[in-house]
Amino acid sequence: MKSTKISFIGAVSIIVSNMIGTGVFTSLGFQVAGIKSIPALLALWVVGGIIAICGAFAYAELALRFPRSGGEYNFLSRIYHPAIGFLSGWVSSTVAFAAPIAMSCMAFGNYFYDIFPVYEPMTIAFVTLALVTTINLISLSVGTAFQKTFTFLNLSLILLFIIYGLINSNSSHYEFKINTSTLSPIFSSSFASSLVYVSFAFSGWNSVTYVIDEIDDPKKTIPKALFTAIGIVLVLYVALNFIFLYSTPIYDLENKVDVASIAANNIFGTEGGRVISAMICIALFASVNSMLIAGPRIIKVIGEDFPFFKKFASSSEKGTPVLATLIMSTIALGLILSSQYEMVFTYIGFTLSIFTLLTVIGLFVLRNNQKNSTTPIYKSWGFPITAIIFIALEGWMMVFLLMEKPNESIAGLITILSGLIVYFLIKKKNNNQIKSTHEI
Repeated sequence: MKSTKISFIGAVSIIVSNMIGTGVFTSLGFQVAGIKSIPALLALWVVGGIIAICGAFAYAELALRFPRSGGEYNFLSRIYHPAIGFLSGWVSSTVAFAAPIAMSCMAFGNYFYDIFPVYEPMTIAFVTLALVTTINLISLSVGTAFQKTFTFLNLSLILLFIIYGLINSNSSHYEFKINTSTLSPIFSSSFASSLVYVSFAFSGWNSVTYVIDEIDDPKKTIPKALFTAIGIVLVLYVALNFIFLYSTPIYDLENKVDVASIAANNIFGTEGGRVISAMICIALFASVNSMLIAGPRIIKVIGEDFPFFKKFASSSEKGTPVLATLIMSTIALGLILSSQYEMVFTYIGFTLSIFTLLTVIGLFVLRNNQKNSTTPIYKSWGFPITAIIFIALEGWMMVFLLMEKPNESIAGLITILSGLIVYFLIKKKNNNQIKSTHEI
Protein backbone atom coordinates (compact mmCIF):
# COMPACT_ATOMS: atom_id res chain seq x y z
CA MET A 1 0.00 0.00 0.00
CA LYS A 2 1.26 3.45 -0.92
CA SER A 3 2.14 5.58 2.11
CA THR A 4 -0.01 8.65 2.79
CA LYS A 5 2.75 10.21 4.89
CA ILE A 6 4.63 13.32 3.80
CA SER A 7 8.06 12.44 2.35
CA PHE A 8 11.26 14.49 2.53
CA ILE A 9 10.49 16.15 -0.82
CA GLY A 10 6.93 16.83 0.33
CA ALA A 11 8.18 18.38 3.59
CA VAL A 12 10.66 20.60 1.72
CA SER A 13 7.87 21.65 -0.67
CA ILE A 14 5.60 22.63 2.23
CA ILE A 15 8.31 24.70 3.91
CA VAL A 16 9.49 26.41 0.72
CA SER A 17 5.97 27.32 -0.37
CA ASN A 18 5.03 28.52 3.11
CA MET A 19 8.02 30.87 2.93
CA ILE A 20 7.81 32.08 -0.67
CA GLY A 21 4.64 34.15 -0.65
CA THR A 22 3.84 37.83 -0.92
CA GLY A 23 6.72 39.03 1.28
CA VAL A 24 9.68 38.67 -1.06
CA PHE A 25 7.77 40.18 -4.01
CA THR A 26 6.45 43.23 -2.18
CA SER A 27 8.52 44.20 0.88
CA LEU A 28 11.64 45.75 -0.68
CA GLY A 29 9.74 48.97 -1.39
CA PHE A 30 9.11 49.44 2.34
CA GLN A 31 12.75 48.69 3.17
CA VAL A 32 14.24 51.24 0.76
CA ALA A 33 12.09 53.95 2.36
CA GLY A 34 14.42 53.86 5.36
CA ILE A 35 17.60 52.34 3.89
CA LYS A 36 19.30 53.62 0.72
CA SER A 37 22.39 51.40 0.91
CA ILE A 38 22.39 48.37 -1.42
CA PRO A 39 24.85 46.35 0.76
CA ALA A 40 22.66 47.03 3.81
CA LEU A 41 19.48 46.04 1.93
CA LEU A 42 21.01 42.74 0.83
CA ALA A 43 22.37 42.23 4.34
CA LEU A 44 18.77 42.41 5.60
CA TRP A 45 17.94 39.23 3.69
CA VAL A 46 21.12 37.48 4.82
CA VAL A 47 20.35 38.34 8.45
CA GLY A 48 16.77 37.13 7.98
CA GLY A 49 18.11 33.82 6.69
CA ILE A 50 20.52 33.52 9.62
CA ILE A 51 17.64 34.08 12.05
CA ALA A 52 15.59 31.37 10.34
CA ILE A 53 18.49 28.87 10.27
CA CYS A 54 19.35 29.45 13.94
CA GLY A 55 15.69 29.05 14.83
CA ALA A 56 15.51 25.85 12.78
CA PHE A 57 18.33 24.26 14.82
CA ALA A 58 16.27 24.73 17.99
CA TYR A 59 12.98 23.67 16.38
CA ALA A 60 14.51 20.46 15.02
CA GLU A 61 15.46 19.37 18.53
CA LEU A 62 12.09 20.32 19.98
CA ALA A 63 10.23 18.55 17.16
CA LEU A 64 12.03 15.30 17.93
CA ARG A 65 11.68 15.69 21.70
CA PHE A 66 7.93 16.35 21.33
CA PRO A 67 6.92 14.55 18.10
CA ARG A 68 3.38 15.83 17.69
CA SER A 69 1.75 18.20 15.20
CA GLY A 70 0.97 21.73 16.32
CA GLY A 71 4.28 23.62 16.17
CA GLU A 72 4.63 26.24 18.91
CA TYR A 73 1.31 25.17 20.42
CA ASN A 74 2.76 21.73 21.17
CA PHE A 75 6.20 22.97 22.26
CA LEU A 76 5.09 25.81 24.53
CA SER A 77 2.38 23.71 26.19
CA ARG A 78 4.96 21.10 27.12
CA ILE A 79 7.76 23.47 28.14
CA TYR A 80 5.87 26.21 30.01
CA HIS A 81 2.13 25.79 30.57
CA PRO A 82 -0.92 24.81 28.48
CA ALA A 83 -2.09 28.45 28.64
CA ILE A 84 1.05 29.64 26.80
CA GLY A 85 0.62 26.91 24.20
CA PHE A 86 -3.02 27.80 23.76
CA LEU A 87 -2.13 31.44 23.11
CA SER A 88 0.24 30.48 20.30
CA GLY A 89 -2.41 28.14 18.89
CA TRP A 90 -5.00 30.90 19.18
CA VAL A 91 -2.81 33.32 17.22
CA SER A 92 -1.89 30.67 14.64
CA SER A 93 -5.48 29.59 14.06
CA THR A 94 -6.97 33.09 13.98
CA VAL A 95 -4.44 35.27 12.16
CA ALA A 96 -0.99 33.72 11.72
CA PHE A 97 -2.15 31.42 8.93
CA ALA A 98 -5.51 32.91 7.98
CA ALA A 99 -4.12 36.43 7.40
CA PRO A 100 -1.28 35.36 5.07
CA ILE A 101 -3.75 33.09 3.25
CA ALA A 102 -6.05 36.08 2.78
CA MET A 103 -3.17 38.33 1.70
CA SER A 104 -1.92 35.76 -0.79
CA CYS A 105 -5.41 35.28 -2.25
CA MET A 106 -5.86 39.05 -2.61
CA ALA A 107 -2.44 39.43 -4.20
CA PHE A 108 -3.22 36.49 -6.51
CA GLY A 109 -6.40 38.26 -7.60
CA ASN A 110 -4.53 41.47 -8.42
CA TYR A 111 -1.73 39.77 -10.36
CA PHE A 112 -4.12 37.42 -12.18
CA TYR A 113 -6.22 40.42 -13.19
CA ASP A 114 -3.10 41.98 -14.77
CA ILE A 115 -2.86 38.92 -17.04
CA PHE A 116 -6.55 38.26 -17.66
CA PRO A 117 -8.63 41.38 -16.87
CA VAL A 118 -11.94 39.54 -17.12
CA TYR A 119 -13.06 39.20 -13.49
CA GLU A 120 -12.54 41.58 -10.59
CA PRO A 121 -9.54 40.80 -8.32
CA MET A 122 -11.81 40.22 -5.31
CA THR A 123 -13.80 37.59 -7.23
CA ILE A 124 -10.58 35.86 -8.26
CA ALA A 125 -9.42 35.90 -4.61
CA PHE A 126 -12.64 34.15 -3.51
CA VAL A 127 -12.36 31.54 -6.27
CA THR A 128 -8.71 30.90 -5.41
CA LEU A 129 -9.50 30.29 -1.76
CA ALA A 130 -12.41 28.01 -2.63
CA LEU A 131 -10.33 26.00 -5.13
CA VAL A 132 -7.38 25.46 -2.78
CA THR A 133 -9.74 24.55 0.08
CA THR A 134 -11.41 21.94 -2.13
CA ILE A 135 -8.05 20.46 -3.11
CA ASN A 136 -7.10 20.02 0.54
CA LEU A 137 -10.48 18.62 1.51
CA ILE A 138 -10.08 15.78 -1.01
CA SER A 139 -7.10 14.20 0.76
CA LEU A 140 -3.68 14.91 2.22
CA SER A 141 -1.96 13.04 -0.62
CA VAL A 142 -3.71 15.17 -3.26
CA GLY A 143 -2.70 18.36 -1.43
CA THR A 144 0.96 17.33 -1.07
CA ALA A 145 1.20 16.07 -4.67
CA PHE A 146 -0.20 19.39 -5.84
CA GLN A 147 2.29 21.14 -3.58
CA LYS A 148 5.32 19.37 -5.06
CA THR A 149 4.28 20.27 -8.62
CA PHE A 150 3.64 23.94 -7.94
CA THR A 151 6.78 24.30 -5.82
CA PHE A 152 8.87 22.97 -8.71
CA LEU A 153 7.21 25.41 -11.13
CA ASN A 154 7.61 28.25 -8.65
CA LEU A 155 11.34 27.66 -8.14
CA SER A 156 11.94 27.19 -11.87
CA LEU A 157 10.30 30.50 -12.76
CA ILE A 158 12.13 32.39 -10.01
CA LEU A 159 15.45 30.99 -11.25
CA LEU A 160 14.54 32.00 -14.81
CA PHE A 161 13.74 35.51 -13.61
CA ILE A 162 17.06 35.77 -11.74
CA ILE A 163 19.17 34.44 -14.63
CA TYR A 164 17.46 36.54 -17.29
CA GLY A 165 17.58 39.60 -15.05
CA LEU A 166 21.32 39.19 -14.58
CA ILE A 167 21.86 38.96 -18.35
CA ASN A 168 19.35 41.47 -19.66
CA SER A 169 19.18 44.28 -17.08
CA ASN A 170 20.30 47.84 -17.75
CA SER A 171 22.47 48.24 -14.68
CA SER A 172 24.05 51.61 -15.44
CA HIS A 173 22.53 52.99 -12.23
CA TYR A 174 23.78 50.11 -10.07
CA GLU A 175 26.61 50.87 -7.68
CA PHE A 176 27.74 48.39 -5.02
CA LYS A 177 30.29 49.85 -2.60
CA ILE A 178 31.26 48.50 0.79
CA ASN A 179 32.49 51.23 3.11
CA THR A 180 31.59 52.91 6.37
CA SER A 181 28.68 54.89 4.93
CA THR A 182 27.07 51.90 3.16
CA LEU A 183 27.44 49.60 6.15
CA SER A 184 26.37 52.04 8.88
CA PRO A 185 22.61 51.54 8.17
CA ILE A 186 23.01 47.94 9.38
CA PHE A 187 23.25 49.29 12.92
CA SER A 188 20.33 51.70 12.60
CA SER A 189 16.79 51.51 13.91
CA SER A 190 15.56 51.44 10.29
CA PHE A 191 17.45 48.21 9.73
CA ALA A 192 15.97 46.64 12.85
CA SER A 193 12.41 47.66 12.00
CA SER A 194 12.88 46.60 8.34
CA LEU A 195 13.71 43.13 9.58
CA VAL A 196 9.99 42.66 10.26
CA TYR A 197 9.34 42.61 6.50
CA VAL A 198 12.12 40.11 6.02
CA SER A 199 10.86 38.13 9.00
CA PHE A 200 7.43 38.00 7.38
CA ALA A 201 8.98 36.86 4.08
CA PHE A 202 10.88 34.08 5.89
CA SER A 203 7.93 33.11 8.07
CA GLY A 204 6.89 29.56 7.37
CA TRP A 205 10.37 28.09 7.90
CA ASN A 206 8.91 26.27 10.92
CA SER A 207 5.81 25.00 9.07
CA VAL A 208 6.91 21.36 9.00
CA THR A 209 6.57 21.25 12.80
CA TYR A 210 2.82 21.85 12.41
CA VAL A 211 2.40 18.52 10.58
CA ILE A 212 4.81 16.26 12.50
CA ASP A 213 2.16 13.52 12.79
CA GLU A 214 1.96 13.39 8.98
CA ILE A 215 5.74 13.18 8.36
CA ASP A 216 7.36 9.97 7.20
CA ASP A 217 10.32 9.08 9.48
CA PRO A 218 10.36 12.47 11.28
CA LYS A 219 13.71 11.86 13.02
CA LYS A 220 15.51 11.91 9.68
CA THR A 221 13.13 14.00 7.63
CA ILE A 222 12.48 17.05 9.84
CA PRO A 223 16.07 18.32 10.43
CA LYS A 224 17.09 17.64 6.84
CA ALA A 225 13.94 19.24 5.39
CA LEU A 226 14.28 22.34 7.59
CA PHE A 227 17.87 23.10 6.63
CA THR A 228 17.43 22.20 2.95
CA ALA A 229 14.34 24.37 2.51
CA ILE A 230 15.71 27.38 4.40
CA GLY A 231 18.99 27.16 2.48
CA ILE A 232 17.15 27.14 -0.86
CA VAL A 233 14.95 30.08 0.10
CA LEU A 234 17.84 32.13 1.54
CA VAL A 235 19.81 31.87 -1.71
CA LEU A 236 16.74 32.70 -3.81
CA TYR A 237 15.74 35.66 -1.65
CA VAL A 238 19.18 37.29 -1.74
CA ALA A 239 19.49 36.65 -5.50
CA LEU A 240 15.98 37.92 -6.25
CA ASN A 241 16.42 41.13 -4.27
CA PHE A 242 19.81 41.63 -5.88
CA ILE A 243 18.09 41.46 -9.29
CA PHE A 244 15.42 43.94 -8.17
CA LEU A 245 18.16 46.40 -7.15
CA TYR A 246 20.41 45.56 -10.11
CA SER A 247 17.67 46.17 -12.69
CA THR A 248 15.86 49.14 -11.11
CA PRO A 249 17.04 52.44 -9.59
CA ILE A 250 16.49 52.33 -5.87
CA TYR A 251 14.34 55.48 -5.82
CA ASP A 252 11.91 53.90 -8.29
CA LEU A 253 11.17 51.19 -5.72
CA GLU A 254 10.63 53.40 -2.68
CA ASN A 255 7.25 52.79 -0.98
CA LYS A 256 6.09 50.66 -3.90
CA VAL A 257 4.31 47.35 -3.25
CA ASP A 258 4.68 45.92 -6.77
CA VAL A 259 8.49 45.98 -6.84
CA ALA A 260 8.61 42.68 -8.73
CA SER A 261 6.45 44.05 -11.55
CA ILE A 262 8.51 47.24 -11.73
CA ALA A 263 11.71 45.22 -12.01
CA ALA A 264 10.13 42.90 -14.58
CA ASN A 265 9.18 45.83 -16.81
CA ASN A 266 12.80 46.95 -16.78
CA ILE A 267 14.08 43.44 -17.52
CA PHE A 268 11.53 42.02 -19.97
CA GLY A 269 10.11 45.21 -21.48
CA THR A 270 6.44 46.09 -21.83
CA GLU A 271 5.34 42.48 -21.44
CA GLY A 272 7.39 42.05 -18.31
CA GLY A 273 4.45 42.80 -16.03
CA ARG A 274 2.54 39.85 -17.39
CA VAL A 275 5.51 37.50 -17.11
CA ILE A 276 6.15 38.39 -13.49
CA SER A 277 2.43 38.32 -12.71
CA ALA A 278 2.24 34.73 -13.93
CA MET A 279 5.30 33.81 -11.85
CA ILE A 280 3.89 35.39 -8.73
CA CYS A 281 0.49 33.77 -9.28
CA ILE A 282 2.12 30.33 -9.20
CA ALA A 283 4.07 31.25 -6.06
CA LEU A 284 0.97 32.60 -4.32
CA PHE A 285 -1.18 29.62 -5.25
CA ALA A 286 1.44 27.25 -3.87
CA SER A 287 1.74 29.40 -0.74
CA VAL A 288 -2.00 29.31 -0.05
CA ASN A 289 -2.03 25.54 -0.52
CA SER A 290 0.90 24.94 1.83
CA MET A 291 -0.65 27.11 4.54
CA LEU A 292 -3.94 25.24 4.23
CA ILE A 293 -2.01 22.01 4.77
CA ALA A 294 -0.17 23.22 7.88
CA GLY A 295 -2.57 25.70 9.54
CA PRO A 296 -5.62 23.49 10.16
CA ARG A 297 -3.43 20.91 11.94
CA ILE A 298 -3.02 23.41 14.79
CA ILE A 299 -6.80 23.73 15.17
CA LYS A 300 -7.03 19.91 15.05
CA VAL A 301 -4.50 19.47 17.87
CA ILE A 302 -6.25 22.12 20.00
CA GLY A 303 -9.45 20.12 19.49
CA GLU A 304 -7.71 17.00 20.76
CA ASP A 305 -6.60 18.78 23.95
CA PHE A 306 -9.64 20.90 24.79
CA PRO A 307 -13.08 19.23 25.06
CA PHE A 308 -14.72 22.53 24.17
CA PHE A 309 -13.15 22.29 20.69
CA LYS A 310 -13.27 18.50 20.30
CA LYS A 311 -15.29 18.67 17.05
CA PHE A 312 -12.28 20.32 15.39
CA ALA A 313 -10.12 17.24 16.03
CA SER A 314 -11.91 14.98 13.57
CA SER A 315 -10.25 13.96 10.30
CA SER A 316 -11.52 12.25 7.18
CA GLU A 317 -10.41 8.75 6.20
CA LYS A 318 -7.85 10.35 3.87
CA GLY A 319 -6.15 12.39 6.59
CA THR A 320 -7.85 15.77 6.15
CA PRO A 321 -9.04 17.71 9.23
CA VAL A 322 -12.19 18.78 7.41
CA LEU A 323 -13.81 21.07 9.98
CA ALA A 324 -10.50 22.70 10.91
CA THR A 325 -9.75 23.36 7.23
CA LEU A 326 -13.18 24.90 6.69
CA ILE A 327 -12.78 27.09 9.79
CA MET A 328 -9.41 28.44 8.63
CA SER A 329 -10.77 29.09 5.15
CA THR A 330 -13.77 30.91 6.63
CA ILE A 331 -11.54 33.16 8.75
CA ALA A 332 -9.40 33.87 5.68
CA LEU A 333 -12.55 34.72 3.72
CA GLY A 334 -13.56 37.25 6.37
CA LEU A 335 -10.08 38.80 6.30
CA ILE A 336 -10.23 39.10 2.51
CA LEU A 337 -13.34 41.21 2.97
CA SER A 338 -12.04 43.37 5.80
CA SER A 339 -8.23 43.39 6.23
CA GLN A 340 -5.86 46.28 5.54
CA TYR A 341 -3.10 44.80 3.39
CA GLU A 342 -0.31 47.24 4.25
CA MET A 343 -0.55 46.90 8.04
CA VAL A 344 -0.69 43.11 8.06
CA PHE A 345 3.06 42.79 7.46
CA THR A 346 4.02 44.45 10.73
CA TYR A 347 1.10 43.07 12.74
CA ILE A 348 1.79 39.44 11.84
CA GLY A 349 5.56 39.79 12.01
CA PHE A 350 5.53 41.17 15.56
CA THR A 351 2.88 38.75 16.87
CA LEU A 352 4.52 35.62 15.49
CA SER A 353 7.95 36.69 16.72
CA ILE A 354 6.72 36.63 20.32
CA PHE A 355 6.04 32.89 20.13
CA THR A 356 9.07 31.88 18.08
CA LEU A 357 11.20 33.79 20.60
CA LEU A 358 9.51 32.02 23.53
CA THR A 359 9.98 28.67 21.79
CA VAL A 360 13.74 29.05 21.30
CA ILE A 361 14.13 30.36 24.88
CA GLY A 362 12.18 27.28 25.90
CA LEU A 363 14.99 25.04 24.69
CA PHE A 364 17.20 26.54 27.43
CA VAL A 365 14.44 25.89 29.98
CA LEU A 366 13.97 22.34 28.76
CA ARG A 367 17.66 21.46 28.79
CA ASN A 368 18.06 22.90 32.28
CA ASN A 369 15.10 20.86 33.56
CA GLN A 370 16.42 17.69 31.94
CA LYS A 371 20.15 18.18 32.52
CA ASN A 372 20.39 14.94 34.53
CA SER A 373 18.44 12.88 32.00
CA THR A 374 20.25 9.90 30.43
CA THR A 375 17.72 9.43 27.61
CA PRO A 376 19.44 9.79 24.20
CA ILE A 377 17.97 12.68 22.19
CA TYR A 378 18.67 14.64 19.05
CA LYS A 379 20.62 17.77 20.00
CA SER A 380 20.56 20.90 17.90
CA TRP A 381 23.80 21.93 16.24
CA GLY A 382 25.68 24.88 17.71
CA PHE A 383 23.64 25.19 20.90
CA PRO A 384 23.70 27.54 22.79
CA ILE A 385 25.40 29.92 20.31
CA THR A 386 22.85 29.51 17.51
CA ALA A 387 19.96 29.91 19.96
CA ILE A 388 21.52 33.06 21.45
CA ILE A 389 21.98 34.53 17.95
CA PHE A 390 18.30 33.89 17.19
CA ILE A 391 17.12 35.40 20.48
CA ALA A 392 19.37 38.47 20.16
CA LEU A 393 18.42 39.30 16.55
CA GLU A 394 14.72 38.58 16.98
CA GLY A 395 14.59 40.55 20.24
CA TRP A 396 16.46 43.48 18.68
CA MET A 397 13.92 43.63 15.87
CA MET A 398 10.94 43.47 18.23
CA VAL A 399 12.18 46.26 20.52
CA PHE A 400 12.63 48.70 17.65
CA LEU A 401 9.37 47.59 16.07
CA LEU A 402 7.47 48.31 19.28
CA MET A 403 9.06 51.76 19.38
CA GLU A 404 8.54 52.69 15.71
CA LYS A 405 5.28 50.86 14.90
CA PRO A 406 3.42 50.85 18.24
CA ASN A 407 -0.11 50.56 16.78
CA GLU A 408 0.56 47.32 14.92
CA SER A 409 2.58 45.90 17.81
CA ILE A 410 -0.12 46.73 20.35
CA ALA A 411 -2.72 45.16 18.06
CA GLY A 412 -0.68 41.95 18.21
CA LEU A 413 -0.58 42.09 22.00
CA ILE A 414 -4.37 42.64 22.09
CA THR A 415 -4.85 39.54 19.91
CA ILE A 416 -2.81 37.53 22.38
CA LEU A 417 -4.75 38.96 25.34
CA SER A 418 -8.04 37.96 23.71
CA GLY A 419 -6.72 34.40 23.48
CA LEU A 420 -5.88 34.44 27.19
CA ILE A 421 -9.44 35.47 28.00
CA VAL A 422 -10.81 32.64 25.84
CA TYR A 423 -8.47 30.14 27.53
CA PHE A 424 -9.65 30.96 31.05
CA LEU A 425 -13.31 30.99 30.00
CA ILE A 426 -12.90 27.52 28.50
CA LYS A 427 -11.00 26.30 31.53
CA LYS A 428 -13.72 27.62 33.85
CA LYS A 429 -16.42 25.90 31.81
CA ASN A 430 -14.53 22.60 31.84
CA ASN A 431 -14.07 22.84 35.63
CA ASN A 432 -17.80 23.49 36.09
CA GLN A 433 -18.63 20.46 33.94
CA ILE A 434 -16.31 18.27 36.01
CA LYS A 435 -17.84 19.64 39.24
CA SER A 436 -21.36 18.90 38.00
CA THR A 437 -20.35 15.33 37.09
CA HIS A 438 -18.92 14.71 40.58
CA GLU A 439 -22.07 16.09 42.24
CA ILE A 440 -24.23 13.67 40.25
